[in-house]
Amino acid sequence: MLSAAAIRAAIPGVLTEAAIPELPNYYQGKVRENYDLPDGRRILISTDRQSAFDQVLSAVPFKGQVLTQTARFWFEATADICPNHVLEYPDPNVVVGRRLDMLPIEMVVRDYLTGSTDTSIWSMYRAGRRHMYGLDFPDGLVKNDKLPATILTPTTKAAVGGHDAPISAAEIVATGLLTQAQWDELARLSLALFARGREIAARNGLILVDTKFEFGLDGDGRITLADEILTPDSSRYWQADSYAGRHAKGEEPDSLDKEFLRLWIAARCDPYTQPIPAIPDDTLVEFSRKYIALFEAVTGRAFDAPPDGEPVKARIRRNLARYF
Repeated sequence: MLSAAAIRAAIPGVLTEAAIPELPNYYQGKVRENYDLPDGRRILISTDRQSAFDQVLSAVPFKGQVLTQTARFWFEATADICPNHVLEYPDPNVVVGRRLDMLPIEMVVRDYLTGSTDTSIWSMYRAGRRHMYGLDFPDGLVKNDKLPATILTPTTKAAVGGHDAPISAAEIVATGLLTQAQWDELARLSLALFARGREIAARNGLILVDTKFEFGLDGDGRITLADEILTPDSSRYWQADSYAGRHAKGEEPDSLDKEFLRLWIAARCDPYTQPIPAIPDDTLVEFSRKYIALFEAVTGRAFDAPPDGEPVKARIRRNLARYF
């Protein structure tokens, strides 16, 4: 594990953007820079930008590399369940994949009653709702309880700056967002992928709490896994050995994911109606250490920080020169 001092020293060199003029068809997402090549490939560069509550807030040292390398582990560990978009990894922050016709639904899979965003089942449950995402929930549950069964809580996809919206399976089919056959296949694949993630996480002392998957159609119409998978940006992970004790005392679980930052923000403002305060360096360092710890716990490998000297963007440009 990198020391806090090493992470702090990397703050001035965080990768806040990766605009490369020699690459065509540039599109900037909240975290990734995307380039569509004429031959149907897409270059996705993970920056260190950090988003929460649908806003880009800051940049976290080494985050882009952690996301790319964590997703790589999971894409390889689940390739037998579902084909994915990956073609190659020319750089620690970069994946080159097949460009897909993306499906308009995010598949969110949950094992626990938790969350802090306005689409989380805990936020809605606390407000008194007992029917959500087409599912019924019993009275008497408390935050971070394990659910009776794994559930699917899909959302629509919002544009950058917008908010994802809850939707039920019946509404997805009725409005034509997906056919019944597509929904059935996405549900099957999402539950199987989550089960694989839960199994591997448990072997490594972690609870996979929830996650989201994104899918698209390839040129042959096959459903294909895209974007990222089971990263600390797209998933919640809790430390298994302390969960029961902390839950019994009404304390938040020890987490290795983005929820750490969401809770930090929610304790200081209403992120949907008030300005979000600047995130101090100490918080960014702790956040980075959580992401690195998740990578190391899941993969069983030490995180290799980039060597000093060459800026990350310069290295990425060098490694992508053959695509110019």
